[in-house]
This record gives sequence, structure tokens and C-alpha cells, in this order.
Amino acid sequence: MANGWAQDGAVQEQIEDTIADAVSHARTRLATGDGIRYCEDCGEEIPKARREAQPSSRTCIACQSERDTSIRPTGFNRRGSKDSQLR
Repeated sequence: MANGWAQDGAVQEQIEDTIADAVSHARTRLATGDGIRYCEDCGEEIPKARREAQPSSRTCIACQSERDTSIRPTGFNRRGSKDSQLR
């Protein structure tokens, strides 16, 4: 039950919106189109199993892991904002 200026269910709505935004962002980062045989970062051959599992692959697993760890979350922190409204 929400209190103050927030409506009932407002916290759950904010959580659901945050999840929906994260899923949408993740989908935009998925590779599309034709894959390539050699990694565009290091030039090593992308293993056949990876190319079969992810036909649009453009990087080897090691380079993709490096890319994934360098991504920093950005955006509006709904939970922090909503918490401050509920207090």
C-alpha cells in the first residue's frame, strides 16, 4: 500500500517499467543481420559452434565478454525517485 502522494500499486508499476526498459535496452544491443567468420575486434576466427548458435555474431566470445563488461548502466533510476516520493 502506497502512502503520501503515490497511488496504490505505484511502486509495483515503477518496478515493472524499470524491467521493461532493461529488456528493451538489451534487445536493442542484440546483433542482427549476417554474421562474419572472423572477429571484428581481434581478427581471430569465431568458433563454428558460436556462429551456429548466434548466426549474427560479429565477435568471438572473449571479445564479446570484454564488450559486455565495459557497458555501464545508464538511465533514470525510477526506484530511487519513487522511494523519495513515498517517504
